[in-house]
Amino acid sequence: MIDVGIIGSSGYTGGELIRLLANHKYTNIEICTSRKFAGQKVSDVHKHLKGFINLEFEDISPRDLKNRCDVIFLAVPHGTSMNIVPDLLDEYTKVIDLSADYRINSQTFENLYGIEHSDKRKVVYGLPEIHPEVSEKNLVANPGCYPTGAILSASPLANFGLIDSIIFDSKSGITGAGVNPTQTSHYPNMAENVQPYKLTSHRHYAEMFQELSMMDESLININFTPHVIPSIRGILTTAHIFTNRQVSTEEVMSIYAEYYKDNPFVRIIDGIPSLSTVRGSNFCDIGFEIDVNNNRVVVVSAIDNLVKGAAGQAIQNMNLMCGFGETEGIWFSGITP
Repeated sequence: MIDVGIIGSSGYTGGELIRLLANHKYTNIEICTSRKFAGQKVSDVHKHLKGFINLEFEDISPRDLKNRCDVIFLAVPHGTSMNIVPDLLDEYTKVIDLSADYRINSQTFENLYGIEHSDKRKVVYGLPEIHPEVSEKNLVANPGCYPTGAILSASPLANFGLIDSIIFDSKSGITGAGVNPTQTSHYPNMAENVQPYKLTSHRHYAEMFQELSMMDESLININFTPHVIPSIRGILTTAHIFTNRQVSTEEVMSIYAEYYKDNPFVRIIDGIPSLSTVRGSNFCDIGFEIDVNNNRVVVVSAIDNLVKGAAGQAIQNMNLMCGFGETEGIWFSGITP
């Protein structure tokens, strides 16, 4: 058994971490922190967890938390983790950061977030399907939700040097906006509506560009537009991938099957993925269709933004970092209908 702490555990991602870790064979949830709810029962805030966790939220220093935990998850606002991580890391403690602080290089972070980065160490990007080296690290940067589905949809073709350009068109459930209500998440604005936003300037683009151009340095034409849809969970990404030569359905199927053959949470399906088949699970379902006349492969990926896009992937990283089976505690199907 390992003792686990969650910093910033009162939001949607914190609730998902608790839900999943409470049923993990090898984890004991030792601490859940929240300044706002300190002293209150965790199950009074996350009411769906009543009977699964018997803790109160605490407000303690990172150093005190480190002394009680083997693994620590950071589910805090961007710009916060960089000030906490140096006090958490040592040769015994493992840290998974779910904020953006360590996903991209510090200069890019400063340009995008307008915050000076106080801890410029290089950290592995925690998408296990393309970075198995997470198993050797004690600090991992958990990817953003949009980049998870987008990068997984395009990685096999990028790895083979077959991409000329990409257009990612992503639709996200409203939980991606976080637990605090905004104009975007206000019901009258969201119901029966689809809202595109940050059409050319979403911060998650930097992660997509970083990871895909790392596979193919010539790949610089990457485009991304996000939308919010009236759904609670899920991200459906349609990737219009223009190839630099003609490819066949058989070739693309072979490339994807080979690339993901050892990755249990990526499922290549026959047809178009659905959010309902991955809801509540750590799977990424991928399907595609070939537009031969235009050298275009249309790849569709579906994930649950709170699981594979956040908490589930963080636990997948933890499993690898701690030497557990990769699927431990997160191997279950989606919830449909």
